[in-house]
Amino acid sequence: MKILLDENLPIKLKFRLQEFEIYTVQDMKWDSYKNGDLIKTAIQHDFTILITSDKNIAYKQNLANLGIGTVVLNVKLLKWQYIEPMLSKIRTTIPIIALGQVILID
Repeated sequence: MKILLDENLPIKLKFRLQEFEIYTVQDMKWDSYKNGDLIKTAIQHDFTILITSDKNIAYKQNLANLGIGTVVLNVKLLKWQYIEPMLSKIRTTIPIIALGQVILID
C-alpha cells in the first residue's frame, strides 16, 4: 500500500510513519496539482491512501468511485503539536481503510 501525504501536512508526519510506504506531494513533485488532478495522478501511480487535512475533500471529489482511501485529519492548526496526538489513530486506520472510504480522525 502506497500512501500520499497532502502538501499542507508537516513533513515530520512522513518520518513518524516510516513503517508504511509513504510519500509527500513534494516528494512526487506534484505541488502544483489541484485536488482532482492530484487524486487521479496518485491513483495512476498506485497510491491507495491519501492523508489530508482538507475536510471538504469528500464534498469536492467523488472519492467513493475514484478508488483511493482518504484519511482526513481534523486539526485545529496544521502544526505538529496538533497532529502528533493523532499518530496512534492514523496507524490503526491505515491498515483497515478501504478504497473509496473516507475516515475522519479527530
